Amino acid sequence: MFEIIQEIDESILLFIQEYIRQDWMNGFWSTITHLGDGGIFWIILALILLIPKRTRRAGISALFAMGIGALITNVAIKNIVARIRPYDTITELILLIERQHDFSFPSGHTCASLAAACALYHTLPRKWGVACIVLAVLISLSRLYVGVHYPSDVLGGAVVGIFAGWTGWKLQEILRNRKGRKEEKQAAD
Repeated sequence: MFEIIQEIDESILLFIQEYIRQDWMNGFWSTITHLGDGGIFWIILALILLIPKRTRRAGISALFAMGIGALITNVAIKNIVARIRPYDTITELILLIERQHDFSFPSGHTCASLAAACALYHTLPRKWGVACIVLAVLISLSRLYVGVHYPSDVLGGAVVGIFAGWTGWKLQEILRNRKGRKEEKQAAD
């Protein structure tokens, strides 16, 4: 089964390289992929959202989501699975950015981006939530374009990221509701 997935993954990456990559798009996709480096774009966005009271829930949700996603992806699954990067196994694959220093499965960029975006989708006005989802999807697809992840890595990162995004949002809601009940109880006493 794993061999079949590996063959499909390799075929898709070589298809992208042969038929989708264009010199004029390489800069765009490299820039998009670097927006996800270390989750820094999403972390900065979440921290900015903590400042105004009306967006604080969004910032808290995104930070929870990214923390949950990082624990599942970068601390646990990557080290358990220990999948080698595609450019180390597919000799024909040309890498468009620098070599990565961790394992391939699942994609941490995808997980962090979708975790933050899904949490923000639930807590920001719809147009901003959709914009976050679009950016997260672009970052995820960029990992295939630049040759640092297999499609199954991105899919795995997406599953963990969506779960982490929902969990981060729910955790924030639970804490907010507890705080509200506590304040109501104190006001009643």
